[in-house]
Amino acid sequence: MDQLDMFNSEPVQAPEPENSQYASLEELLETIRQMDDDPLATAGTRIVISRGNTQARLLLIGEAPGPEENIQGRPFVGRAGKLLDKILQAAEFDPDEDIYITNSVFRMPPGTDGKAFRKPGNEEIEYYRPYVREIIRLIDPHVMLLMGNVACYSILGQTGITRLRGQWFQQQGRWIMPIFHPSYLLRNPSKAPGSPKALMWEDIREVRKKIDELSKK
Repeated sequence: MDQLDMFNSEPVQAPEPENSQYASLEELLETIRQMDDDPLATAGTRIVISRGNTQARLLLIGEAPGPEENIQGRPFVGRAGKLLDKILQAAEFDPDEDIYITNSVFRMPPGTDGKAFRKPGNEEIEYYRPYVREIIRLIDPHVMLLMGNVACYSILGQTGITRLRGQWFQQQGRWIMPIFHPSYLLRNPSKAPGSPKALMWEDIREVRKKIDELSKK
């Protein structure tokens, strides 16, 4: 699906700190860790923020933690995360050194109809957006990858990942590319030309070129 399922609810304004900016990343992360009034606080799931190198030039933003991330307290450590690491390593990125990874929402949204979890809704994305933007400002990456529709909505205000993927956008001097979420690749495992996996590899190679190009400047 190109459109998110839950974008008809009224957005909730996230509480913003005075001056709306933090002096350091650690100050911001500690504030997020102490959250207890966010839209998902009553779900009983834990805060999961980020992993990787805070000095990285490449920032990846996903959707929300899943069950494995909720257990371990780190993003992208389940099946989708392992696939993402393999793709990055194939493009000669070190997931521990070259990348910082976070999500658009910091708690796992509880599922319905027997599902373990669901995609974040509009009000949840709106609530966490100021904190995600602060992470971006404090990490100050050269390049950002938006994995899936939720991240595209949070940062670009757009959805339609099959249309947006592979395109470069610029925002505040940063290069931004939407790409498929790795969980989508798990649901579509074909490697045939034009398949999600093949398109993802094309996109990651373009990101590798962009990083190399920027490092020469």
